[in-house]
Amino acid sequence: MRRTPPPASPDAYMKSLRGWRRERVEMLRAAVLKSAPHEEKIKWGHLVYFLNGPAILIRAEDERVLFGFWRGKRMLDIEPRLKGGGKYELRTLDLREGDKISAAQASRLAKEAALLNKRFGDPTKKS
Repeated sequence: MRRTPPPASPDAYMKSLRGWRRERVEMLRAAVLKSAPHEEKIKWGHLVYFLNGPAILIRAEDERVLFGFWRGKRMLDIEPRLKGGGKYELRTLDLREGDKISAAQASRLAKEAALLNKRFGDPTKKS
C-alpha cells in the first residue's frame, strides 16, 4: 500500500475533499475558526486546531468525518454522542452521511474546547 503525503495546508486539505464530506468539513471548519483564536494546522494528516496545545481535530475519512476534542470527556453534557477513550481525555463525534450537527452546536463545542484549554493548559502536558 502506497502512502500519500499529507496535504500541504488546510486549504489543500479542503480541496482534496468531495461531496457531503467536503460540505460537512467546511461547516465544522468555519464554526471552529469563528469560535476562538485557534491556530489551524495540518497535523497527523488532518486538520488540528491549537490553543494552549491541541484542542480540536477534524478528519475526513472515506465513510465518515470525525470531529474530535482533546478534552472531550469534559464535554459530554454538551454533546453526549462524543465517544472514545485512550490517551488524554480525547472524545470524537463520528459523523456519517445524513447525521446532523448544526453550525451553532459545532461552534458551542469549539468554544468550550478553547475555554477548557485556556483553563487547564495543554492537554498533552502532564500536570
